Amino acid sequence: MLLYHQIIVQGQVQGVGFRPFIFRLAHEHQLKGEVRNLSGQVRIRLYGEAAAVQSFEQKLILSAPPLARPYIVSSASCPPFPAEQFIIARSSSSDNPDIHVPPDFFCCDDCLTELRDPTNRRYHYPFINCTQCGPRYTLIRALPYDRPNTTMADFPLCPDCAREYHDPLNRRFDAQPVACERCGPQCSLQTQDQRVSGNAQSIRLAVDLLSRGQIIAVKGIGGYHLVCDAQNDVAVMTLRERKQRPHKPLAVMLPPGLTAGMDDVDSAKQIIDELINQPLRPIVLVDKAYITIPLSEGIAPGLREYGVFLPYSPLHYLILAAFKKPLVMSSANISGEPVICEQSIAEAKLSGIADAFLHHNRPVQRPADDSIIKLIAAQARVLRIGRGLAPLEMPLPIKLQQPVIALGGQLKTTIAIAWNDRCVISAHISNMGSVRAQQVLLQLLADFPRLYQVTPIVYLADSHPDYSSHRWLKKQGVAMHTIWHHYAHAAAVAAEYPAHKNWLCFTWDGTGLGVDGSLWGGETLIGQPGKWQRQAALRPFYLPGGDKAGHQPWRSAAAVLWQMGKEWMPQQQDAGLARQAWFKKINCPRSSGAGRLFDAAACIITGTEQVSYEGQAAIELEALCMNSHDDFIDMPLTEQHEPLLWVDWQPLFDRLCNPQLSMAYRAELFHNSLARGVVEQILYFQQHAVFDAIGLGGGVFHNKYLVEKIGYYARQRHLQLPILLPQKIPAGDGGLCFGQVVEYAAQRNGNTYE
Repeated sequence: MLLYHQIIVQGQVQGVGFRPFIFRLAHEHQLKGEVRNLSGQVRIRLYGEAAAVQSFEQKLILSAPPLARPYIVSSASCPPFPAEQFIIARSSSSDNPDIHVPPDFFCCDDCLTELRDPTNRRYHYPFINCTQCGPRYTLIRALPYDRPNTTMADFPLCPDCAREYHDPLNRRFDAQPVACERCGPQCSLQTQDQRVSGNAQSIRLAVDLLSRGQIIAVKGIGGYHLVCDAQNDVAVMTLRERKQRPHKPLAVMLPPGLTAGMDDVDSAKQIIDELINQPLRPIVLVDKAYITIPLSEGIAPGLREYGVFLPYSPLHYLILAAFKKPLVMSSANISGEPVICEQSIAEAKLSGIADAFLHHNRPVQRPADDSIIKLIAAQARVLRIGRGLAPLEMPLPIKLQQPVIALGGQLKTTIAIAWNDRCVISAHISNMGSVRAQQVLLQLLADFPRLYQVTPIVYLADSHPDYSSHRWLKKQGVAMHTIWHHYAHAAAVAAEYPAHKNWLCFTWDGTGLGVDGSLWGGETLIGQPGKWQRQAALRPFYLPGGDKAGHQPWRSAAAVLWQMGKEWMPQQQDAGLARQAWFKKINCPRSSGAGRLFDAAACIITGTEQVSYEGQAAIELEALCMNSHDDFIDMPLTEQHEPLLWVDWQPLFDRLCNPQLSMAYRAELFHNSLARGVVEQILYFQQHAVFDAIGLGGGVFHNKYLVEKIGYYARQRHLQLPILLPQKIPAGDGGLCFGQVVEYAAQRNGNTYE
């Protein structure tokens, strides 16, 4: 029986070779009709035998291209239409767009084979790609995803590329970034003395400079990297000095094959290898013992982990293949700012850091730093959303009544646009303290609504009035709604695991404005999105200097020790004034922040009074932990005049102040005691409240040792409830915008989490 049939498909079907796949599938089944791109949807019209249509529909999902994520919205008979053959029709817009912007993909095996083949016309072409690989998010200007709507619009196709582009049976059919040496983007290398044009010459000179210990700013898919020899101590230290980055670890790109030991029987090593080799090509935090190739001691001083990743663009492959050694690939920015992606800005801002610039002339539409993943409790956890992940789509467990944009927090900022039951999260921007960060934020606030064809009605911001995004929104005259910082953290955890409805959530971070006006950060919340109740907190202390404590751990140590009645004076010029202010409670906000408690412990144990990046003291404290003992100090729960319990850390800090105990022992004792305290709280609240899951939200829970110790003590105490940590979004402030959307949706849904 012959019939006319129409199928509407949504999901990740743009820029992944989906229409050529449909074309081949239709010809295989001897069907006539067309496939057409709408705005985010694909419409398929078929004419042929009923059995062939049924088989086509089954294979449509089961045999879809590897990077596609299709799902069928509707499948039904339709009115007759002209059908002499099967064609790929021109893209068109839709009144109800359902847009899914693909992320940037790594260079696929087919393209790599051609890249290395001297007989192939794209041999050593650093911008080779096809429908299964290459940039997407960073070059799409608008949808439908067609070449005129990308940053490739200014590169007319040569006859050979045009033939491939228009041939439905070719794997480069409709691949918008397709190009070759004749018609595509080109590299150039700029030094103080010369400018070299041409791909081969530029790459050859760049590799020569790297071999001589120089630092190159290399433009990649989502922006520039600062690159140097990862085995050259002088080069690494020079990079640190010029970038004024004395301690923060540097990411290392490994030549293919130099991963963590795939044949090792250790399951953790096998998982890490899978993470490093996956198409996402993220930076993976790996125990130094897993990397057998020598690296400079300056890569990650004082830490137990390297951040390593593999080449993901053909340009990276060519550089690594010629250099044959690991390379530092550090985000090219001024500390705390977004990654740089414009040539003029790179040369202006990085001229004092880089000895040379390896540019290319394909514009980057929006910056995308590299994604970061860490293995915690045997699961891959996203620490930073970036290239390969962004834009990250998250389903909403609560449907929005109107579209919103959430602006996240002050640190590790991402934004989210959300409508109906969809939420799309941007790549990591940076901390909001710089003018450039605020410019990128504004670009994305204009970019995302245009890209997804959604007009936001409400803008969501953190409740802290001094956060840059909060202040900016107040001046815009738009509908603005504020969300409490730690409610957003809790809501983000809950939304990743919607099967659980009632939660006991620990929201631990450095700081965030609390409902009572103090600085929270060591909270225990019970409830669900839109309906949280604060039940307990780490015992608060008065923090001299407030926000200064983030980079001066001595202030946190002073707050704790002075509150304990101990006479202690750090070796700092303004310590005396800080002590006077502390006693008078001038510029000393009350804080329950777990992150600041980590800083205090690190300062007391290691003597670290100043740090150069946020979280450094806590990261270095974790690095001391060897899991050599399970000793802990009980931290009693004490009732306050508020309907609140305080977790009293004083017995623990009494012990930490004993210099006769080794630093490693005290570091483990601190972590163990906090982990045990979490489990004791769970046991206590099980007797007083009803919940079916425990959540861990906030940046403190990026700490692998702490999270795994919580799991250890939970098993030891026979806890049956699941203890859940975010996987797809960062537990820290990089996931805050998602939590803001979920919390707002729940509040507008009558506090009903369904």
